[in-house]
Amino acid sequence: MKLKAPVDVKWIANFVQAKLIGDDTLQADGINEVHKITPGDISFVDIEKYYARTLSSEATVILINKEVECPTGKVLLVLDNPAAAYSKLVTHFCPFEPATKMISDTAVIGEGTIIQPNVFIGNNCSIGKNCIIHPGVVIYDRSYIGNNVIIHANSVIGGDAFYFNKRENESLRYLKLESCGRTFIHDNVEIGANCAIDKGVSGDTIIGAGTKFDNYIHIGHGTIIGKNCLFAAQVGVAGKVTIGDNVLLYGQVGVSKDLVIEGNTVVLAKSGVGKSLPGGKVWFGIPVQDAKDKMEELVWVKRIPELWDKMKNED
Repeated sequence: MKLKAPVDVKWIANFVQAKLIGDDTLQADGINEVHKITPGDISFVDIEKYYARTLSSEATVILINKEVECPTGKVLLVLDNPAAAYSKLVTHFCPFEPATKMISDTAVIGEGTIIQPNVFIGNNCSIGKNCIIHPGVVIYDRSYIGNNVIIHANSVIGGDAFYFNKRENESLRYLKLESCGRTFIHDNVEIGANCAIDKGVSGDTIIGAGTKFDNYIHIGHGTIIGKNCLFAAQVGVAGKVTIGDNVLLYGQVGVSKDLVIEGNTVVLAKSGVGKSLPGGKVWFGIPVQDAKDKMEELVWVKRIPELWDKMKNED
């Protein structure tokens, strides 16, 4: 998330009550968790195995729970709970705005778009031309929908990321990391009933033009889906996944976080994707493997009783 104006690092240090190490003349102009960092950002790290990744990133300000050497051109803000400080900053710069009506006065709705009864549209949303939004749809703040989009009943666009910081020996076991990202749904997308598409933690969740979703589909925070994809019912995609164009996921496919599925990939029903997949192939199984190899394996599995009896008879 980019800030409306740059902020002095001394102000940030005072706001979160942290010790400042490094160049105190610097300014920050964004807030991002580690997967989405760009130059000028504030980010955080509280696990030592991720120190090197964060310290070598493009972040300008790093909230950290241990004094370490500060890289050139950066500022370290040292405090006990970097995750809580990060959430405090997000809440300050992107505060929750309670709704006062079903369709916000700040929402922009294009010509020819039909909004059915009982639809909620939050603050600072944009919906393009010739869309149909069916009853019970909830569109959270800062969601952007293109032209000719259809969203079926009871789907939720732009809900909070499922993103928590685990804490040891505290009554609050999981600290919610507040979401300040956005959701973009491009032209000619169709979203089935009872789907949930989460906003990014600090970046954007993006659904590419021409993509179609069946019912009961979940898309996690910060996931980017390409053009003209087709997802059947009960597909679940975790956060920060990148999916290329023309990908087909059959029913009940599950995709783990942080993966890349390249374009023109097909994943058959009930498969579990736990690794990144190259494009142009058909995959199947839990965990997925080349579909042809998996089918041959299943043929041999079915022959196990026959082979077992044959082995006993030979004995």
